[in-house]
Amino acid sequence: MLFNLVVGVAAFFGGWTLNNITRMLNRIDDDIRELPLTYVSREDYRSDINEIKGMLGKIFDKLEGKVDKP
Repeated sequence: MLFNLVVGVAAFFGGWTLNNITRMLNRIDDDIRELPLTYVSREDYRSDINEIKGMLGKIFDKLEGKVDKP
């Protein structure tokens, strides 16, 4: 009887632990699936930076043309 009780308690805590691990893995999986919605991909970042650099280059060129030269 004591052996059955010990095995039952051990099985309960083992099942509880496995359940917690499964829930944590599901939360991690959900977080990983949301990453593309939360963070910018490297390719998108590079294309945006290149576009900004192009615009700044045009602005600087126009400013250079407007500078009064002695």
